[in-house]
This record gives sequence, structure tokens and C-alpha cells, in this order.
Amino acid sequence: MRLASVGGTRIPSAARVQQALDTAEVDRNLPTHPAVSGLLAGANLRGGSVYSVRGSTALTMALMAGPSADGAWCGVVGIPSFGVEAAHGFGIDLERLVLVPHPGPDWLSVVAALVDALTVVVVRPPGEVTPGEASRLAARLRTRGAMLIASGSWPGSEARFEIESSAWTGLGTGEGLLTARQATVTVTTRRAATPTNHHLWLPAPDGTIHPATPTTTPQPTPWPTPIEAAG
Repeated sequence: MRLASVGGTRIPSAARVQQALDTAEVDRNLPTHPAVSGLLAGANLRGGSVYSVRGSTALTMALMAGPSADGAWCGVVGIPSFGVEAAHGFGIDLERLVLVPHPGPDWLSVVAALVDALTVVVVRPPGEVTPGEASRLAARLRTRGAMLIASGSWPGSEARFEIESSAWTGLGTGEGLLTARQATVTVTTRRAATPTNHHLWLPAPDGTIHPATPTTTPQPTPWPTPIEAAG
């Protein structure tokens, strides 16, 4: 497949863009990782929407994993430390992943261009996003049926995921390897009156993401795992 270039990074060609537009469904359900569906009270991720994540690259990858495994193209903008090995471990197809680590001052134009071509676009804004900027991009997302995941704050998010606390396991007395992270995730949605708290393995000792019981007593430590070190 021929690729075009945006901001020095190759993206799908005009034919690929047209194919995406022809098959886009506005406000459509997207394949959703079971752990993410649990955070949304059993609901699916929706095309045409924005989701924001604060404090966890692993959770961002989990949001990407469902659509990617189903054949969707994904893009990541403004996260130079995004770990492709960790992404692959979460089930993200690297053959359909576009990375723009340094989009420059026109980052919002790069995001808009990728929204035209891809199903899922992740972005870490370099600064505050104005309501006007968010509104214009939201209209584009609804037209294309694409989904935006913001690493950080974003006005008008369909849902906001924030890591309130976490603890790591696997480290012995001064030695060993960190193998798992148990986190408390607060989810705020536009449709719910109050935020909800959820306990997740992010990841579990076997590398997967799934609900955790608050009775588990992991060993707290501030050191990152390879997954979180990815971004």
C-alpha cells in the first residue's frame, strides 16, 4: 500500500483515505476491550467521540486495542516515548499504526488530517486546548466516525479516565522485577451524575488488563514498569 506524508510521517494514501471515508459510520460502536467496557458500565466506545486519559499509557493502549484488533488503523501524535513493543503486547497491530512523535506547532492540523484517514487517533496536546479548537475537531470526528483519545485534558470528552492511585507488585527486598500494577481508575462520563471508581490490574502479572479486587495487597513503589515507561 502506498503511503503519503504528514509532518514528515507516512500516512495512508488518498485511496486509503477514501476507503476509510466510504466505510465510516457516524456515531458507531467500536470494538471495545472488556476491561474498558467494564469502566463504561458495559457500554462500547463510540466513533465520533473523544475520550481523555490521565496518568496511564497502558490504559490508553487498552482503549486502542479493541478497534486495532478488529482491523482499524490507529495513529499516535505528540508522544515520542510511545512504546511499540508495549503496544504490540496489548494487541495493537503495528502494521496499522501511524506514529507522529514530533508534529510541531501545527499539531492540531496533523490530528485533523489523521482523523480523515484513521479510525483511532491518540494525541498528547502540547498545551491547553480551547473550546473552539475542540468543537471544530469534534465536528470532524462525527463526520468521519473516528475516535480521539487525548492523553491529558480535552474539553467535551465523552468520558474521562484518571488514575487516582496505584501500587506495583514483583519487587522483593531491594531486588527483583516489577511485574504488575494495581490501579484505582476514576471514570467521569457526560451521561452519569457522579464519577465512579474501578480497580484494575494495569497490567496483571500475566500482562493482561482486567478487574482487580480491592482486597489484594500489592507492594507499593514509585518505579515504572516497561509498559508505563513507554509513555
